[in-house]
Amino acid sequence: MEEYDTPRILSIQSHVVAGYVGNKSATFPLQLLGFEVDAINSVQLSNHTGYKVIKGQVLNSEDLVDLMDGLIENNIDHYTHLLTGYVGSASFLRQIAQVVQKLKSKNPKLLYVCDPVMGDNGKMYVPEELKEIYKNEIIPLADIITPNHFELELLLNRKIHTLSEIKDSLQELHKLGIRTIAVSSTYLDGKLISIVSSTTDEVIKIEIPQISAIYTGSGDLYAALFLAHSYLQNNLKLALENTINSLHDVLLKTYEYSLDIKNRNMQDVRKIELRLIQSKRFIENPSNKLQAEII
Repeated sequence: MEEYDTPRILSIQSHVVAGYVGNKSATFPLQLLGFEVDAINSVQLSNHTGYKVIKGQVLNSEDLVDLMDGLIENNIDHYTHLLTGYVGSASFLRQIAQVVQKLKSKNPKLLYVCDPVMGDNGKMYVPEELKEIYKNEIIPLADIITPNHFELELLLNRKIHTLSEIKDSLQELHKLGIRTIAVSSTYLDGKLISIVSSTTDEVIKIEIPQISAIYTGSGDLYAALFLAHSYLQNNLKLALENTINSLHDVLLKTYEYSLDIKNRNMQDVRKIELRLIQSKRFIENPSNKLQAEII
């Protein structure tokens, strides 16, 4: 097996020409934190779906097979991590299961980080059939998953209202073989929190100060940052703290930009594109202003 002097990620998720979601949201932060990133774009769109017009192309499962074959035949399919995000079709998602197996046969130590992107705030934005594929075919292959609260409910086919119910749900998913589960965001008792659980029975939560806006691409950034810090720190509490501190500072920077009077003539959706480049220092050097606790 090849030795890895630099961790190398294959990231399969969406791409936009303008703005920051999917691979555009994940690649730069991962590179800043010392990872090589090879990207396969499940879709290539002009911009994210918050704009009034969307143009672009969708990669199909045959395209994914073709790209993987090129990597395999050139013997450049050596990875330490696989990261997957938005996928829009059942056939493409099923093909990802084949990708996981091929990459793990090349490197049995490869870590698969799955962000099961299905929806948010009670609304699905992928076909309904993807829910069962994630639950039965993809999630059991993952080492780490990063669902939001709604996606956690979809995976378990039930509503979750309390911290106790979340903890029970995480234990149920651990039984599928998932080593680490990071719930990127959930509202409990009027507070926004992120929760991480591991098979060592360690459950950690961190409260996130709320910002009065919704930012497209923040979940993709969360998954990338958590992948990076869980690998770099080998300490889940610190990994969660670094992830949330960097993410919150990026969102705060974006929020402040959206309020700047100099941008008053800019369309609102453009104002709240993530300010990743301008937040470089927050990504490279996370603050410690937000502290997690073991529960």
